[in-house]
Amino acid sequence: MLNVNLNQEIYSIQSPARPIVPDVNVESFHGPSGDRSVNVILTKIRPTMAGNFHSTFSPMNPLRAVTLESDGAVRPNMAGVEDAIIVAGGIGSRMLPASSMVPKELLPLIDIPAITHLALEAVYAGAKRIHIISSPSKDFSKSVQDNSKLSEIRPDIVEEILSPFSNTEILIHEQEVAKGLGDAINCALDSIDGPFIVLLGDNILLDNFSMPTSYKPSSASKKLVETYEETHLPCVGLISVENPENYGVVSMDGDLIKSIVEKPSRESAPSNLVLCGRYLFTEDTSELLDKYSYEEFGELQSIAIQKHWMENQGLVGIHLEEFNWYDSGKPLTWLKGQIDYALGREDYKDELKNWLQERLQR
Repeated sequence: MLNVNLNQEIYSIQSPARPIVPDVNVESFHGPSGDRSVNVILTKIRPTMAGNFHSTFSPMNPLRAVTLESDGAVRPNMAGVEDAIIVAGGIGSRMLPASSMVPKELLPLIDIPAITHLALEAVYAGAKRIHIISSPSKDFSKSVQDNSKLSEIRPDIVEEILSPFSNTEILIHEQEVAKGLGDAINCALDSIDGPFIVLLGDNILLDNFSMPTSYKPSSASKKLVETYEETHLPCVGLISVENPENYGVVSMDGDLIKSIVEKPSRESAPSNLVLCGRYLFTEDTSELLDKYSYEEFGELQSIAIQKHWMENQGLVGIHLEEFNWYDSGKPLTWLKGQIDYALGREDYKDELKNWLQERLQR
């Protein structure tokens, strides 16, 4: 049965935004986790954001500690950081024409969609609510629906892979016009109270080569949460690269970031440590977004906020040394990522390696 909860105040505005209607099977059924239903809750839209549409999907079953079959790890409950934002509003122009059919955040890394990796990483870090920043041209309703019934067809696949959002509250916020990371984050802040994780939707960071049958989520966001719990300071993830001229590059003083330089020349880059799409922002973010406005700072609004933290309480940089970085926003890097990930997986590595060796000899 589809339950529509109208207990929350509903704020109605005239907006050209296309309503997001969840494409879910509303018929109750009994799956591996018991009876499921979906609650659709309309949330109040921020008056200053007229044109942005918000919709909320409540958990399909009560929040619980779930044991992942891969290693028996129990999902941690980290008090304080309970929200995660997956930024997925961009058009993906470098992935056209593919991104005109399928959002780049839904493209599979072999057989696991990018957004599945991100959602399970966020939940593993303690997130109870996941906010997806979407756009009028994108539809994520199928990616958040309950697919546990598919376990009857593929009982070998870890249940969380089939329904990665099944144990969290999902909020979809529609960003009418892409105005950079700061504006995307701002779309969700009325629904967030406290610090929160930010994951760029086309950046996958993995510290293992899991298969759908024995999946272990990435610990990238968890490392940020653990550092925040120790320092109470905002944090960003960093990865060392050979081509820093293509990224936001940082200079460090111990664990603290002292500067961020956007796409410097290779010769002038302060280091080879770059921002890699993982952030933990603190509860003063909304105030700072007002102070460092889009009108003044444009798409560098989020960098201005991070510089504010550097010059005041401090911004911690976390070197994610043992992680592989896969970017679904660029065709060649995504192709390389597919090959690299396959060569690390037990089910594909031997056959693929033999084929590559044979193919390169032709």
